[in-house]
Formats: sequence, structure tokens, C-alpha cells
Amino acid sequence: MFGLSKSELAILRPLSTPAKIQNFLNALPINFETDGFTYLSPRRVLREGKAHCLEGALLATLCLWLRGEEPLLLDLKTTSADQDHVVALYQRHGFWGAISKTNHVSLRFRDPIYRTIRELAASFFHEYFLNETGIKTLRSYSSPFKLKKFGEVWVTTEENLDELATTLDHSRHYALIPKTNRKFIRPADALERRAGELTEWPAI
Repeated sequence: MFGLSKSELAILRPLSTPAKIQNFLNALPINFETDGFTYLSPRRVLREGKAHCLEGALLATLCLWLRGEEPLLLDLKTTSADQDHVVALYQRHGFWGAISKTNHVSLRFRDPIYRTIRELAASFFHEYFLNETGIKTLRSYSSPFKLKKFGEVWVTTEENLDELATTLDHSRHYALIPKTNRKFIRPADALERRAGELTEWPAI
């Protein structure tokens, strides 16, 4: 199935719900990319035992795909001062949720309570800020990105998934902030910024 080995399937098949998938990702160390940028396939994530947001989202979508669900990503794009974030999308009874691999206290799992993708993307807005200044940086979100267009090769390839990452980055995005309301955006306060400094995995 998808070219996965029996041992790989033995790890992934028990991850049968979004909550179980999220718990697995939380226990997986962060890929700090100490040897350069990576876009690891799910096979390489399992072998190397680490993942950053896109790599974790790919693994999550694979787990959902194994259960017969559509493998979908959501790209959250920021200003140039910050880093974009990618999550795996899922639906329950018509409501959207997200599975997220992050090292920070924010930008984490989303329960399936959002009627639209915009609602879901907007739920990340207030906590997406620079710790140094409190300036909120999230600017746009993508349409649900369908991984089936890439076939199954992304599941097990040993190559970096540069083309997939580039295609996602260049896909259509939608602005979150109305131009007329940009001047009303309040920076995160000192308490929020202190909370934003919490991390799950220490940098190597």
C-alpha cells in the first residue's frame, strides 16, 4: 500500500484519528534542519525520527489517506519577517479541523469546528506573531491543496520534495486582513509574547 513496508504500516495504521495522529506528531522531535533545508517524505520522517511543519503535515495526510480520507494541506503565508506554516486538513460532519507539527505553544491542533477554510485559517491569526515585537504576521491562506495530484511518489521518495513545496507555495492564496482594517491590528502583549517563547523541543 503506497509502497510502504509492513513495519511502516504497523506504525501508521494505529494512527486512526486526527487526535492520535496529533499525539504522534507531538512526540516526534522537531527537524531543525541542521544540515540544510529538507522536505522529507513520510518514509524518511519515520526513518529519521524528526519532522518540521510541512513534513509533519505530509505524514498526517498520509495517515488520513490510509483511512480513505482526502489528503489535503493548508498553507499559511506570513510577512517576510516570519516563516510560513503548513497544516494537514481534515473534516468531520462538514466542519474543518487541522493537524499541525510545531515546536511552539501556538499554531497547534485545531478541532473540527470551523465551517470554512477561512474560519480555520483565521483561528491562527491572533497567535501568529513575532516574539520580539508582538507584530502579527499572518497574511494569507491557500485553498485546500490536493496531494493526489502528485500521485503516491511523495510518500516514499528518498529525494527532497522541493517541487511539491514550491507548488504549494505558489498556489492560489487569499488575503486574511481587510485593507481597511490593517491599522486596527493590535500587537501581542507582553504576556502573550512570553507564552510564545515556550517550545516543546530544545534547539540542537
